[in-house]
Amino acid sequence: MRALLNRLWPRTGRDDRPKPLEPEVPVNVASIGVARAESFPTAGPTPWLDRADALQQIAARLADGSLTEEQAALCRKWHDDGYIVLKRFFPAERLASVWAAYEAAIADGRVTPPPEEYEEGMPGRVLNPHFRVDSVREMLADPAMVAITDLLFGVRTLPFQTIMGHKGSQQKTHSDSIHMTTYPQGYLAANWIAFEDIHADSGPLVYYPGSHRLPYAYSREVGIAIEEGRAGYDAYHAKYEPFIEAAIRDNGLQPAYFEAEAGDVLVWHANLLHGGSPRRDLRWSRKALVCHYFAEGCICYHDYSGSLSHLHLSKAVPREQFDAAAYLAANPDVAAAGVDAYQHYASYGVTEGRRLRPDG
Repeated sequence: MRALLNRLWPRTGRDDRPKPLEPEVPVNVASIGVARAESFPTAGPTPWLDRADALQQIAARLADGSLTEEQAALCRKWHDDGYIVLKRFFPAERLASVWAAYEAAIADGRVTPPPEEYEEGMPGRVLNPHFRVDSVREMLADPAMVAITDLLFGVRTLPFQTIMGHKGSQQKTHSDSIHMTTYPQGYLAANWIAFEDIHADSGPLVYYPGSHRLPYAYSREVGIAIEEGRAGYDAYHAKYEPFIEAAIRDNGLQPAYFEAEAGDVLVWHANLLHGGSPRRDLRWSRKALVCHYFAEGCICYHDYSGSLSHLHLSKAVPREQFDAAAYLAANPDVAAAGVDAYQHYASYGVTEGRRLRPDG
């Protein structure tokens, strides 16, 4: 699968990438006071694989040669079930190298896991390790992976966020869309990369095929006021989690478990219900990296707290103050790609947390 995808989509920076998303009703980010779903218009465009005619569109694109058989199969799976599985997508050598770099960053203090969550010698999950570990950032921005999210959305996508951990999260079932929300709706995808063979007792990722077709459940649907969302997660546990449990029960949804082999990747839809299953044996690790991607051109926000994402809060350095030579020295992969330094910085570097200079 990996070799196939590299052949189909050789580079993230290729000229034939789709265009950024253009909302049907543009919204000025500066005008947003409280960033919640009800603050935005009910407008599209709807992601192409979420539309009523998606299967017909897949067939038509396959017939005219704009999709290959392999791409069409991925698209049909996404439409039908809300996820795809990429077997052995990352090779063992790269997994070992990235994990060693992550462990080294923990050891030298660049990355600090939550101290209260150490169990059996395993630390808790770390948010956005790609800000500090170059090889994690490179995995987040992997060209073939970004090509897949481009395909699934039909518009250009941007790498956004990472979460990395040694063990199962045991996180209650949820949809990412209450945490990482987009306007227009539905332009988020996430992946879960297995860094080792996942044991059934380690607390594998659990997900509910087809649940992406349920109505989106935002704070307003479950009765969480903005004051509650900004006060902490008590309201989330008391209102949102029971709401999702009832949706699973009422719709007769059945769980699936990602008992992956090292290098396997699960990619899921913005509204697919998923979580961390119970750790039946605490001795088992569950080494994994989660990456999130948004469509370029959408507005990204956190519905629960009503706040905009750092994509919109970050201020890019203007071109006249930008030192291209220093940026390329700090990011040799960008230099090797031969792209315009400032264009890369403005399009990717800000959201990826890239260094502006070799010294930081």
